[in-house]
Amino acid sequence: MSTEILVNIGPQETRVALVEGGATQEIYVQRAARHGLVGNIYKGVVVRVLPGMQAAFVDLGLDRTAFLHVADMIASEAHAGPLPPVEKLLHEGQEVLVQILKDPMGTKGARLTTLLSIPSRFLVLMPFEKHVGVSARIEDEGERSRLKTLLEKLVPELSPNWGVIARTAAEGADEDGLRQDLSFLTRLWASVNQQTQFAKPGHLVHGDLPLSMRILRDLLGTAVERIRIDSAEEARRVQQFAKVFVPSAASKIEAYSGHAPIFDLYGVEDELNRALDRKVDLKSGGHLIIDQTEAMTTIDVNTGAFTGHRNLEETILKTNLEAAGSIARQLRLRNLGGIIIIDFIDMKAEEHRAQVLRTLEKEIARDSARTHVYPFSPLGLVEMTRKRTRESLGHILCEPCAVCDGRGVVKTVETICHEIAREVQRAARLYEPKAFLVLAHPKVIERLQEEQSGGLAELEASLKRPIKLQAESHYSQETFDVVPV
Repeated sequence: MSTEILVNIGPQETRVALVEGGATQEIYVQRAARHGLVGNIYKGVVVRVLPGMQAAFVDLGLDRTAFLHVADMIASEAHAGPLPPVEKLLHEGQEVLVQILKDPMGTKGARLTTLLSIPSRFLVLMPFEKHVGVSARIEDEGERSRLKTLLEKLVPELSPNWGVIARTAAEGADEDGLRQDLSFLTRLWASVNQQTQFAKPGHLVHGDLPLSMRILRDLLGTAVERIRIDSAEEARRVQQFAKVFVPSAASKIEAYSGHAPIFDLYGVEDELNRALDRKVDLKSGGHLIIDQTEAMTTIDVNTGAFTGHRNLEETILKTNLEAAGSIARQLRLRNLGGIIIIDFIDMKAEEHRAQVLRTLEKEIARDSARTHVYPFSPLGLVEMTRKRTRESLGHILCEPCAVCDGRGVVKTVETICHEIAREVQRAARLYEPKAFLVLAHPKVIERLQEEQSGGLAELEASLKRPIKLQAESHYSQETFDVVPV
């Protein structure tokens, strides 16, 4: 299966698409005014200690204070038993060097750690943890042993007091490549240390790479054939960076000069727009309904127009199997994380449930984010978790509806007509006008003039005042004004 990376460079926005076999699998968006903060290192100040929560709030100079828990301050291999009280580790006014684990989301501030880590192409440097490890996603025991042996040899030479983890991309890397990465990380940490000494509290000490270069580190673990960038200038910069940092990728980078926008290739732009919809159509005629809330994401599977060819059980199984593959892809595409509840169509046969679960697990195995899928619950629901480190596409690209205020529904025309009648009665008690002027959406005015005309006439008679109606096309369905005249 061919894999390609497309990079769209805009004046204030960079977008990256990972395309596998002609289908968009992942989309990343970085805006100049709203960079992702994960990986950034700050010198913060503790503003409040919360003993009951074993945590503290830390001021980083951002819009909201960030959250630091005791568990994110102590290396697991260096501590056994209960965690120490937070008040023994932190106090108000204390300066702390912290790194962002999770971006601010909704009303929640960023999640922090004092166990800093700095990634490179193959490795992750942990300057405050003396530990050598290998990513769990490298499953081959021979390869795990080879990497650990190499690192246990290299780390004492170059960074004897620090810890290192081999990333998934390190699979197959030779000793020279690992040595170069470790040498780079050593120099980088020395630079961070120097900046820390001069940084003022509440200031950024070290920021992550820009998105166009970060993809070389994060997305090249797979067999990427080429990287196309629609800016010749940015393509040159990324090539220069690659020659120093990821030499094997330099030849894969090319400037895109086609007439069509780069995201029109493989229908990426259309996929991005569809990833913002609640409804996802399945080829069989069924569909998914995806609802994202602050607490969790729910996914409902429906047969829709698909009726099958033999019996109901066959229809349900086929729809659920197709849905399992589509759900795995939508989670990556939309970058949905946290708790995810999937309501597959009810299946009577236990073997059918097992088959759907196996398909879901197989498709999710291609996801680079850490996931965990649980068996069907007694209610027939599948619960799963997916590690969330950055905001979803929906949170980056959308905002709550100004009409419904994020409810997802609006009041009916009939409901608004009744509200107008009550508002006219209220205004009649407060004022002594000669008449009333009602301004509302054309659909509301039409309803008042037709189905509600009898009720409107009764209201005029009881108030002994005429009610004039005026349609305003720019009003939303829920917006109206009652003006005493």
